[in-house]
Amino acid sequence: MITQLQSNKDMIKGINQTGFLFKAFVKKNQTPFEKLFEIFKELITYTSGDFDEAINWLKELDKEFILTSENYTMDDFIDELYEKGYLKKQIDIKGKSSATLTAKTEMLLRQHALKQIFGKMKRTGNGNHNTKYSGLGESDSGDLKSYEFGDSIEKIAITESIKNSQIQNGLEDFKLSKNDLMVNDQFHQAQMSTVLMIDISHSMILYGEDRITPAKKVAMALSEFITTRYPKDKLNIIVFGNDARPISIKELPYLSVGPFHTNTVAGLELAMDILRRNKNSNKQIFMITDGKPSCLKLKDGSYYKNSNGLDSYIVDKCYNMAQMARRLSIPITTFMIAQDPYLKSFVQKFTKANRGKAFYTGLKGLGEMIFEDYEKNRKKRL
Repeated sequence: MITQLQSNKDMIKGINQTGFLFKAFVKKNQTPFEKLFEIFKELITYTSGDFDEAINWLKELDKEFILTSENYTMDDFIDELYEKGYLKKQIDIKGKSSATLTAKTEMLLRQHALKQIFGKMKRTGNGNHNTKYSGLGESDSGDLKSYEFGDSIEKIAITESIKNSQIQNGLEDFKLSKNDLMVNDQFHQAQMSTVLMIDISHSMILYGEDRITPAKKVAMALSEFITTRYPKDKLNIIVFGNDARPISIKELPYLSVGPFHTNTVAGLELAMDILRRNKNSNKQIFMITDGKPSCLKLKDGSYYKNSNGLDSYIVDKCYNMAQMARRLSIPITTFMIAQDPYLKSFVQKFTKANRGKAFYTGLKGLGEMIFEDYEKNRKKRL
């Protein structure tokens, strides 16, 4: 009896130690540096890596919201940025010293953008992704199939195979034949080459709305996402205004707009040229833009520009590029930030010419939409 009671106590004790524990929210205890650093990361992204401007903004916020104290001043925060390796001194050719971001900070900004857009994400596997096609591969799909010649012995499902043998022959006469064998089915592994095009024309900061900072955050988050979760994939980033040029991941925090028109054709030409050199069979272009194409570079090096409405000469060139990308099996996904009806009409025709996709989105949710589409595209083509 005593033994039975002790057993019941142990069982109840075990039950009490499992399940969910609900309690009042406890605010995370942050140091003065951590509080200021969270704001600083946003400001340094907004100011395109300009430390002086970011600190001036932080000082203005400090005046209004009292972020520092006598025990921890703004100078203390700046000193700690240097001590922790987030800042370094740089001397220009004139001998003038200035504060610049370190590689550590640049990586942290990418991680910060990824966390904001995609949430905390754990690294899994070796970074390959699964397509929807099953067969001989490296990743189990969770399904079983009958054994076929060429299937790996290591992938034989022992329990299911023995079960089949018992059903066929009974328990007394155990025989395991080839027809009884079951193996774990697998996904094919594929790689993706992506070019992310970012519009840096002047309209990206016009009309009282900052559109370049969200686009920049998406680029930083996407680069961190691919390099950590899918390291075998390739991501190239290009910016386009009057001309198009590739930029490195390292340059992303410093990206800013210029007094440019929108030369969509130049961006597409560069993107396709990059993808032609990649050996991956899966290729795609993501284009973030807020305006209509308004510029072309002519053969003599001059620029043809027209910001009034949709210029048929420029637009037709864009349609031709969309068709060319389709012939190369390169789908283009356009993320149109603006909501103008005539721009939507252009994007619809452009998308139809390429047989790609278009999302008419504001700035809110832009990152989530790009990540979702990236994952879908990885799984649907081989």
